[in-house]
Amino acid sequence: MSGKIKAISISSEKGMKKQNINNAILLENFGIVNDAHAEKSSKRQVSLLAFESIQRIINKGLKVKEGEFAENITTIGLDLVKLNIGDKLLINKEVILEITQKGKECHNRCYIFNTIGDCIMPKEGVFAKVIKGGIIKAGDTIEVIK
Repeated sequence: MSGKIKAISISSEKGMKKQNINNAILLENFGIVNDAHAEKSSKRQVSLLAFESIQRIINKGLKVKEGEFAENITTIGLDLVKLNIGDKLLINKEVILEITQKGKECHNRCYIFNTIGDCIMPKEGVFAKVIKGGIIKAGDTIEVIK
């Protein structure tokens, strides 16, 4: 199973929409440099969401883009929902992420939930820790490795 990175997004504070960037540095056992969620030894160092999930929200009439669900990496062509805890992702034959969590609890109803009555990140987003760091950019290949 493989796909591509559609977008990379970071924020300086937790709880904020993320801004898209061209490339990012991932540090082993830390996360993405300059992202508020990067934290040593956290199991949620990097968040991922499939663009196909975002597209379903767009089809419901909401104008959203990559990063607005607070995901760090937006993928395309990779079914993230089918991943299991412990699965590993290889990005551009260099960076390795390990899936540590599927979905999340939403403590506060976000703008998207309040607008359309649904939010996808709690159900379809996944979280990972950085096993091997490096530089990633939009367009890089991302594949599941065993």
